[in-house]
Amino acid sequence: MRIKVGLKCSESGDINYTTYKNSKTTTEKLELKKYCPRLKKHTVHKEVKLKS
Repeated sequence: MRIKVGLKCSESGDINYTTYKNSKTTTEKLELKKYCPRLKKHTVHKEVKLKS
């Protein structure tokens, strides 16, 4: 049971990336350090739900 989630920048508020995660094995929210093109630096991106 894989669901599509977005990764939202914690500083700029933009959803820059989308990925899939297994909702049964990964119950906690994803939190990854990714590149934000607006700020031109690496920031923490947190998981958000996408509209289907």
